[in-house]
Amino acid sequence: MARLLHVVRSVVAPITRTRAFRAVAPVALPPVERALAWLTRGRFQLSAVLVPSLVLHTVGARSGEPRDTYLMYTPVGGPDGTVRLVVAGTSFARGRHPAWTYNLLAHPDAAVSIRGRRFDVRATPVTDDGERDALWARIEAQWPGYRAYERESGRVVRLFVLERADARRSRAPRPVRGG
Repeated sequence: MARLLHVVRSVVAPITRTRAFRAVAPVALPPVERALAWLTRGRFQLSAVLVPSLVLHTVGARSGEPRDTYLMYTPVGGPDGTVRLVVAGTSFARGRHPAWTYNLLAHPDAAVSIRGRRFDVRATPVTDDGERDALWARIEAQWPGYRAYERESGRVVRLFVLERADARRSRAPRPVRGG
């Protein structure tokens, strides 16, 4: 099954980097994801068919209002054995950073939902170039060519590591399994 998923991702990934996809997806995918979330009580995301996906719950940087964003994430092991989630602000290779990245910079305490299960996280921006490159390699192992969005956008895409809030308080946190 993992091999089949890898093959499907390898075939679909180049389509997601086309101009047509980048024009249509930001408009079409969010309402589809919201409708599916409503119908399935948050247990199903269309994007989760191909990649680990979550709903990021933030507070608006300017408005202070709650905001929900559907994102791909990449699970990575933390130094203490916990699982951390990496999200990339690619915004379909647009020239501007997505709003949710400003929200996390202003309010790093957020929440995520994975398959209908919600938990609190703390977002940390990735600033070290070596760490960024290592995380991009992990992201691209999951979704081939994903960093092309960064090159095509003409900006440095913001990467964030999301760590469970309870993982910071406990020496033996329950790992997050997603996807």
